[in-house]
Amino acid sequence: MKRQAVILAAGEGTRMKSSLPKVLHRVTGIPMINHVTNHATQVGIQDLFVIVGHGAEAVSAALPENAKTVLQAEQKGTGHAVMCAMDQLDPEGLVLVLSGDAPLISAETLEKLIHTHEEGAYAATVLSAQVENPTGYGRVLRNEETCDLLGIIEEKDATPWQKSIKEINSGTYCFRGKDLLKILPKLSQDNAQQEYYLTDTLALLKNEDQPVGICCIENPEEIMAVNTRVQLAEVEAVFRKRINHRHMVNGVTMVHPESTYIDHDVTIGKDTVIEAGAVIECGTVIGEGCHIGQNSRISDSFIESHVNILHSTIISSRVGEKTSIGPYAYLRPGACVGKRVRIGNYVEIKNATIGDDSRAAHLAYIGDAKVGKDVNIGCGVVFVNYDGKEKYQTLVGNHAFLGSNANLIAPVTIGDHAFVAAGSTITEDVPGEALAIARSRQTNKEEWNRKSRD
Repeated sequence: MKRQAVILAAGEGTRMKSSLPKVLHRVTGIPMINHVTNHATQVGIQDLFVIVGHGAEAVSAALPENAKTVLQAEQKGTGHAVMCAMDQLDPEGLVLVLSGDAPLISAETLEKLIHTHEEGAYAATVLSAQVENPTGYGRVLRNEETCDLLGIIEEKDATPWQKSIKEINSGTYCFRGKDLLKILPKLSQDNAQQEYYLTDTLALLKNEDQPVGICCIENPEEIMAVNTRVQLAEVEAVFRKRINHRHMVNGVTMVHPESTYIDHDVTIGKDTVIEAGAVIECGTVIGEGCHIGQNSRISDSFIESHVNILHSTIISSRVGEKTSIGPYAYLRPGACVGKRVRIGNYVEIKNATIGDDSRAAHLAYIGDAKVGKDVNIGCGVVFVNYDGKEKYQTLVGNHAFLGSNANLIAPVTIGDHAFVAAGSTITEDVPGEALAIARSRQTNKEEWNRKSRD
């Protein structure tokens, strides 16, 4: 049977107190709605409809290519949101209804819901869970004798006794398309909110003797929704725990998982050790046997195996195997560091390639450059790449030696095996094997200081 999904994402999310639409707030590096679309795609959804309203243009821009948007110009409840997609739904397929602000629901749970729905030949199936604090959720009403579903009551319409029920509606449903399309026009606004509740479809279907099922999941974390910044942090914490657990099961050591922040799309090889406070983001790939030191940040980068990174920041860069970075190094976008390289404390690299076995031990700036193999870059060396209007490139050959506090004024080329004396300001090319000295000769004024005091 064809699988379709309708994701509700039109709400403003006023309790977030944000100009950003609620579903675009990020969880583990991506908008929360993208977690929902990803999980829907994983269970074979063929037609994916996202109901948009507040911030429709921004939400639409964040969606994957396979998602189709449906505008809910006026928000009149969850039932009304699904009504907006009625003319696009195939009555012969099944329809999943998901919440765009509930990113923790897994593909496995969605598959379980679909299986329960199809196995029971239900017209509709609701996903529920037992929670200790059901405040804010609709309550699942069951027949006391048979435990069959009677209906769902929203909290604002519930009696005190109904509010004591701990089984809650997740806001996730599975419908037979033809039954959903038949029952939606029968919804009314006769409730405290004067809205069309999608939950009312369940009672209406039962009144027509259509079978309605319940799929109660064991882990209530999966149905956590985000309505406030506090809940956003809670959902983020659950996701982080899941991600860290997955990496540790796969052979990664985390010294302090509670303070280790890894995005959902990061890959890490076995025997890598990650210390407290590390932040690894945006699809970064880390090889085997690496050591990521405290408070390091790595984003959108490729780190080969057996790399040691201490207290450093690496953004949109590549680091070769057996290389050492830091402490307090900064690799900016476009840095490409070779194998067995030493990049030491307070070295900054931007849009530059560093060849294998080269060394920049401390306090250097390397920008817009191509540095060869086995090059020594001394303390305080500056690749002067900007003249106030344009940026220029510096080329350094293999086995060159750049002495401390040298300034290389780009564009300039340093040949293979060339030697730049400490303190030199290089404005012209240096041939291979040559020694370049570009500094004033020292002059000592005898007894100058004593005479100046007289």
